[in-house]
Amino acid sequence: MARLGRVGFLTLAVVFHLIYAYSIFDIYFVSPIVSGMKSFRVEREPDAAAPAKRLVLFVADGLRADKAFQALPDPDDTTGEDTEPIYLAPYIRSRVLSHGTFGISHTRVPTESRPGHVALIAGLYEDVSAVTTGWKLNPVNFDSVFNRSRHTWSWGSPDILLMFQEGAVPGRVDADTYGEEAEDFSSDATLLDTWVFDKVKELFTSAKTDPELNAKLREDKLVFFLHLLGLDTTGHGFRPYSKEYLRNIKLVDKGVQEITQLVEEFYGDDETAFVFTADHGMSDWGSHGDGHPDNTRTPLVVWGSGVSGPRYTQEGTLTGHEDGVSSDWGFDNIQRNDVAQADVAALMAYLVGLDFPTNSVGELPLEFLDASPKDKALAALANTQTVLEMYRVKEEQKKAALLRYKPFAPLADHGQTSVDEHLQEIKAKIADGLYDESIEMSSALLATALEGLRYLQTYDWLFLRTIVTLGYLGWIAYALTTVIDLHVLHGTADSNRTVFSTSFFSSILVALFSVFFFQRSSGRYYFYGFFPVFFWEEVFVRRKALLAGREILMSHVHSASGYVAFGFQSLIFVGVLEALVQSYFHREIFTVCFILGASWPLFYGVGFVKKHALLSLSWAVGCLLMSGFTLLPANKVEDIGMITWSGLLMFFTGLLYLLFEDYVLGQKSSTQSSFAISSRGSRTIMGAQLGMVLLALIVTRSSATSIQAKQGLPFGNQVVGWFVLVASLLLPFLYRLYSNSHYLHRLMVLFLTFSPTFIILTISYEGLFYFVFCMTLATWVRLEHAIYVYTAATRNGSAPSKKPGTEATAVVEGQAYRYRTLGVSDARVALFFFFLLQSAFFSTGNIASVSSFSLESVCRLIPIFSPFSQGALLILKLLIPFAIISANLGILNRRLEVAPSALFMVVMSISDIMTLNFFYMVRDEGSWLDIGTTISHFCIASFLCTFVAGLEFLSEVMIGGVDFGPRATAFGAAVVEAVNGSAETDTSEKPGETDSRTT
Repeated sequence: MARLGRVGFLTLAVVFHLIYAYSIFDIYFVSPIVSGMKSFRVEREPDAAAPAKRLVLFVADGLRADKAFQALPDPDDTTGEDTEPIYLAPYIRSRVLSHGTFGISHTRVPTESRPGHVALIAGLYEDVSAVTTGWKLNPVNFDSVFNRSRHTWSWGSPDILLMFQEGAVPGRVDADTYGEEAEDFSSDATLLDTWVFDKVKELFTSAKTDPELNAKLREDKLVFFLHLLGLDTTGHGFRPYSKEYLRNIKLVDKGVQEITQLVEEFYGDDETAFVFTADHGMSDWGSHGDGHPDNTRTPLVVWGSGVSGPRYTQEGTLTGHEDGVSSDWGFDNIQRNDVAQADVAALMAYLVGLDFPTNSVGELPLEFLDASPKDKALAALANTQTVLEMYRVKEEQKKAALLRYKPFAPLADHGQTSVDEHLQEIKAKIADGLYDESIEMSSALLATALEGLRYLQTYDWLFLRTIVTLGYLGWIAYALTTVIDLHVLHGTADSNRTVFSTSFFSSILVALFSVFFFQRSSGRYYFYGFFPVFFWEEVFVRRKALLAGREILMSHVHSASGYVAFGFQSLIFVGVLEALVQSYFHREIFTVCFILGASWPLFYGVGFVKKHALLSLSWAVGCLLMSGFTLLPANKVEDIGMITWSGLLMFFTGLLYLLFEDYVLGQKSSTQSSFAISSRGSRTIMGAQLGMVLLALIVTRSSATSIQAKQGLPFGNQVVGWFVLVASLLLPFLYRLYSNSHYLHRLMVLFLTFSPTFIILTISYEGLFYFVFCMTLATWVRLEHAIYVYTAATRNGSAPSKKPGTEATAVVEGQAYRYRTLGVSDARVALFFFFLLQSAFFSTGNIASVSSFSLESVCRLIPIFSPFSQGALLILKLLIPFAIISANLGILNRRLEVAPSALFMVVMSISDIMTLNFFYMVRDEGSWLDIGTTISHFCIASFLCTFVAGLEFLSEVMIGGVDFGPRATAFGAAVVEAVNGSAETDTSEKPGETDSRTT
């Protein structure tokens, strides 16, 4: 294969990592959905009725279990005195104390609305990637309680109701929804729940004058679904400990009471079952999505026909309260019966006499049932048969797809392990009246069936994980080989491809593809198999380049002590990478690293520090300030004062630069003619940027104050906010007319470009972080250059001999320019960049947790619930520090006189060491917190390489036209051509082909 240039290498990096990032979902989170199963229901006597004729399901979206049951301050108390806490949901509480059964429903990651409702209503856990479909109107392509009902009426949000309506038998589910514009985070969200309650009342009122509707409502197997979104919307906007959230709980409780009484009065037959629960909880900072216990613990209260009453605890027996979670709920004498969220679907199907949903993996919670031992035994058997049927179908599909299949031993189809043998034994126990034994056997068999499903889910793990591991290791080896080839040997090494090597690697690829074809694997599998073969083949045929590169890079090591020192430095390098892995779990590691890094200039001697005293001091101050951010809480609350101070800091920094620009730039070079003098037009544009910063601060203060007062977002504020956001990003393009090519001027322009956006989208100390981060980066660039010059002067003073071939020459306009070879010391520069890149992720929060995002800031621009638009704004805020750091590394790349993209390529070579760590840390079982965290960590680490590739292109745009002096400009133009493969080193260019890029 022809040698890839810079663009080809970066493109390959992006494609490879985007494809391989999805590998964890093909390995760990394969969709459990299959079709073609037979359905089962409880076998009752012909004249026996179901426990209930109808069921009412209340889902309080975003309600935490503790907030539902704890005694909390009365949000409506206007006395201003510390009054006694009250129970905010007295009616639901009364159901627990005297009418029904309660517990905690434990949800799974991702704790989002679609996966939560699918688990509740269909009884299955979608693969984690289903969160990406959480707000799309796509049919639920699996069986559900709604689909099994005779008819379902539902009211609530279009984001949830419509997908269940579209996925059911046509005409079976009625969905009455409000408009999407009603989901306004800046207004009173209790209106959403009031709307639902009013619509339910309208239905039953209409039935009194509509005989057809009345007859329909009198049928059995009916389901009424009330989706109450108010709590979720209020929690996002005001946090779950706010008066608004607590007041919403009181409203929901009152509404549940009214609807319950309305239904009971309408029917008057006491044959209605009621279920009250939530799809997910809410973190203290008003978000959800990950596996934090506040997000996974939701209330479950069931009462009515067919439901057991409360069981009072006795001394010395298990009560369900042993974990201490419910110690302050006042239910110590009531048995707590916890369930997995999917169990609720099985419970609802049983109560209304429906077939269990065919994709359900929930276990029927018998503690909730008011039934005879025989009925419980029959119900447990039907529940087990449903899961076994799914196992049977999935096993048949797996057998048909594999070249060789090893069956799951406990359910192998022979002898006593035969499924039919197990079922016959359970039925015999029931026929003999041994109900408790049959229930135990059904429960054990269901657990075995779930283990069998797990066995089938993980059957291909070893094979796929081996391929993916070889792919990542191959990329690391290939990237290092390419870096050495392009930036150490300057493309002088030839490939050593032979017929044998080509045949060998081609045979491996054909064998892999044949297996994938026979097993009818996804098209992604072919890419998983192609990349490791491609990478390792390239490394093999360029092995001479690796050997030659080693000779050059290790040319400074001449003794055993030198090798020991190099080995020690390598261990420190790997240790820092592993510390970065642990920083995903412990942000404080960044604090330690920044404090240690403050003394970094001392490693170059006291002479260097004295010569660059102010620069070294600036670096130490920047590091110490940066070390403080990872000690601050990741969970922030809106602080208008902090936003104001950070905004003023940005404004006055720009103002001071504008006033003393010529002085500042004049101090940076001894040759004034090397840099363009600031024009009046340039000053005018920068003045406009400062105006945007000030305007952003004013409108942000106004919008935040209005939203906090629950007055909504004024339309004028929204318009001005968007104007500032867009205009501030477009203003820098005007500098094309009045160019100032000094690199410090360019960095100040970029700082002011993103300042208004950061002000609008910040809620606390993020603005201060942005200022300190930019200051630290600019200092780092200057310090690295000072160290480069200092060490080069020291080395030249001792006049060492240089090996031939370690530098390349480009001829520009008849003059030869040299760009230096990468050295071992450049790996440290790449590591510093990688560390600073990671600190941009974690200094203001825990980006590895999806629930660390707060919607408060984006509501200043988009108050209506629009997850993808709001998410895009959050991502824009997160990307700003990376745009700044990419520009700084691009400038540093030029100031250190290495080829374009060289340092970026080194970073991409080492980043996947972290990715492999996180790949094997991914878990698909255990606590939901562990599952969600490991997924987030892997995805972030995997996308980092892709991200760095994007940053490299971005840096070229941002530093285009920056003047580094005549030598650097000419060398930059020549090297760009050489590295991209469009020109050869040691050849002449045509006049005028130097770097002419502008911002």
